[in-house]
Amino acid sequence: MSVMTTGKTDLGPAPLTVDDLQRMPDDGRRYELVDGRLDVSPAPVFLHSRVESRLSIHLGVMAPVECEVITGPGINFNGDRTHHRIPDLVVISADEAESPYLTKPPLLAVEVVSPESVLRDHHTKKHEYAAFGIPSYWVITPDPDGPSIIEMRLKDGEYTEVAAAFDKEVLDTELPFPVKVVPQWLLRTGGDWRLHIGGPKEADDAKTVEETEKWESDA
Repeated sequence: MSVMTTGKTDLGPAPLTVDDLQRMPDDGRRYELVDGRLDVSPAPVFLHSRVESRLSIHLGVMAPVECEVITGPGINFNGDRTHHRIPDLVVISADEAESPYLTKPPLLAVEVVSPESVLRDHHTKKHEYAAFGIPSYWVITPDPDGPSIIEMRLKDGEYTEVAAAFDKEVLDTELPFPVKVVPQWLLRTGGDWRLHIGGPKEADDAKTVEETEKWESDA
């Protein structure tokens, strides 16, 4: 007499979702999800935070009213909520703001590279953001000896590098709105970065306005 047995297949742990992220410790690290698996990044160092803050302020000043600049938003890439990324900075259409997480591609995503995130920012997230349909992607390298910004745009489902600016050079772009950025002034001290971050012309214009206001106040 034969005995029939029914085996059980071990499927392993269930994929994590954004609900599971609520149980992660509030320790400054960044907790993201890739196909239900946890992807953890260390807390950013000071230079990373300085670049992120200055760029956020600059873009916020230059952005039209229909756009909104957000730092560190959570984005759900799929309906299962098992793929969740947190870009350093995004620009969204103001009418597409969502809570608690974004579910539509922002107009721009920006990542500031850390020593441990080079592969992730230049390759992994590059492919993920392209597949999600984010039209514009900037990668910023905050090297004190020569910071840089690489601008990529989505074409036929893949990113193509369209511009790059190093150190004192000016990144001049029309997307997601007309804006200029000088990489060195994302980091540099010894001057008012707000006057110089948009390039020489913006600095001259700001100086002219300042001098005019001073002349009018003294008159």
